[in-house]
Amino acid sequence: MTLLVDFLNNVLWGYVLVYGLLGVGVFFTIRLGFIQFRHFPEYFRVIIGSNNTSAEGISPLQALTISLASRVGTGNLAGVAVAIYLGGPGAIFWMWMVALVGMATAYAESTLAQLYKVRNADSQYRGGPAFYMANGVGSRAMGYAFSVCLILSFGLIFSAVQSNSISESMTEAFNIPGIVTGLVIAGLAGIVIFGGIRSIARVAEKIVPAMAGIYLLVALYVLVINITEVPAMLALIVQSAFGFEQAAGGFTGGLMAALMNGVKRGLFSNEAGMGSAPNIAATAVPDPHHPSSQGLVQGLGVFIDTLVICTATALMILLSGAV
Repeated sequence: MTLLVDFLNNVLWGYVLVYGLLGVGVFFTIRLGFIQFRHFPEYFRVIIGSNNTSAEGISPLQALTISLASRVGTGNLAGVAVAIYLGGPGAIFWMWMVALVGMATAYAESTLAQLYKVRNADSQYRGGPAFYMANGVGSRAMGYAFSVCLILSFGLIFSAVQSNSISESMTEAFNIPGIVTGLVIAGLAGIVIFGGIRSIARVAEKIVPAMAGIYLLVALYVLVINITEVPAMLALIVQSAFGFEQAAGGFTGGLMAALMNGVKRGLFSNEAGMGSAPNIAATAVPDPHHPSSQGLVQGLGVFIDTLVICTATALMILLSGAV
């Protein structure tokens, strides 16, 4: 079983997903006329004053916070540390590049989710990749296959990675048994999830901004007290990305190491193109009510996840001198 998993991981994670998601991101960036650069202010405008809830779905702000709850996690903390350790500081630069093209991918997949959304028995919006595969592409089989893969990956694998990271941290820091941490997480998650989409939206709307805000305030404090060293760290990231400054110490270093590790960790962190965020994007009632609005909202999620939070983590790690 281990040999099979390692083989599939090497093929999918080493080639298919990396080059596939990158290629899709570049395609949408060009096809949409570099929308993430031309209309960057619009990404923020569709969020401002968009907290109006509706009986048909959730608000754009709630959709953003729920998607951020999915994007922001292990990939923004441990994932950044792993990327720097294996690929050197230059890996962060390639995470930035992945995020920039990922903004176009996130825009496209969430716009499609809005375009092909449907109403359920309670007249509330539902949708996502499975719906536009069935109704847009015309392949219900593809939609079913995607749904099964999504349930398996996010229901088991993604949740396991996040929960395991929390559990190990609690055991290491406070000597709390993993089973205790797991039961507490499961209990709290169950209370929220069984309340339905509106319950998830209400909790995410309050917790995610507070969580991200506190973390960024801590990062800002670290950057301010080390402000004289920050320009050097940013320069190190860019120079290492192209092999101009070989990484030392614990880094594997090298151009290809920086490129591959940055791309992989960037894709894992922002989830653009994985088909998770469009499911929540479809339940939103955009303001203005146009498919493109929610596409912009989810593109902003990628920007916040990688270009803001991951960058803050990377700078704190580099400034610490621990690597």
